[in-house]
Order: sequence, then structure tokens, then C-alpha cells
Amino acid sequence: MISVGDTLPDATLVQMGAEGPEPVQMAERVKGRKVAIFAVPGAFTPTCHSAHVPSFIRTKDQFDAKGVDEIICISANDPFVMKAWGEATGADKAGITMLADAQSEFTDAIGMRFDAPPAGLIGRSLRYAMLVEDGKVTILNREENPGQCELSAGEGLLDAMG
Repeated sequence: MISVGDTLPDATLVQMGAEGPEPVQMAERVKGRKVAIFAVPGAFTPTCHSAHVPSFIRTKDQFDAKGVDEIICISANDPFVMKAWGEATGADKAGITMLADAQSEFTDAIGMRFDAPPAGLIGRSLRYAMLVEDGKVTILNREENPGQCELSAGEGLLDAMG
């Protein structure tokens, strides 16, 4: 599992653009930038929808004030679902980037895979938030229970930033 001080591995995620799905190279996206990344087990799932995304919408201005260039939400859903979820939650209007990790390439590369067959969640992500500066993880807040959203909430990451 990835930890503080590690460099993010490169992986291709997908974002919806004006012309449809567009590849996003994670290593390139974070290079020379300060980026907050949070991941959820699934778009539209209860805690993710009612707590996790709203916590970053609520705190977006505070991240901006701390020099964070971008807030990225990652889920192992397809880019069409991520676009619809961004619209449904208001994350898109708030300026939060919704990235699809449909093949769990990034999630597997950082050791955050989560499976919960009874809930129909296979190849999903554990719930976490991290701060990445020029490709290196400087803060990593992982929830012990994927149903919780405290350490990984916007407020939790801001507290860790000091």
C-alpha cells in the first residue's frame, strides 16, 4: 500500500471532456502541482454521495486558500457515471475533478483495492484522501472502515494539513 513519501505511480484514468471520454495520465496531472485526491468505493453509494463528496464541496475554498491546485475524486466507475455523479452532487460546479478508474488500474497500483461482494462492489477503492505535492504523497488519510468518512473527509484532510 502506498504511504507518505512515496511517489504516485503512473496510471491512466478517464475524464469526460467536451468530446467524450479523455485519458488522464496521473503522473503528468500531479507533476509540479499540489493536488488533493480522494477516493470512494462507488458513485451514488450512500456515504460517498451524502458525506464524502459534499465535504470537499464545502471545503473547496479552504483548499484553494492553502494553495491546492486541484481536487480530484476517483472512483472505480465509468466516466459517464462519474460525469452524472458530478452533476448530481454539484461537484462539477464546485470545480472538483471527477476521474474514472474503471479498470482499477490506479487503485490497484497504490494498493487500495476493496471488494465487498454482498454489496455488489468488486474492484473498488478503499476510502481515503491524500495530499500530493509534485507527485509525492505528503499526507495520506485512510479510513479503517469504508462506511466511515471522517479522516478522509475534506475537513479531515484540511486538519492534517495544519
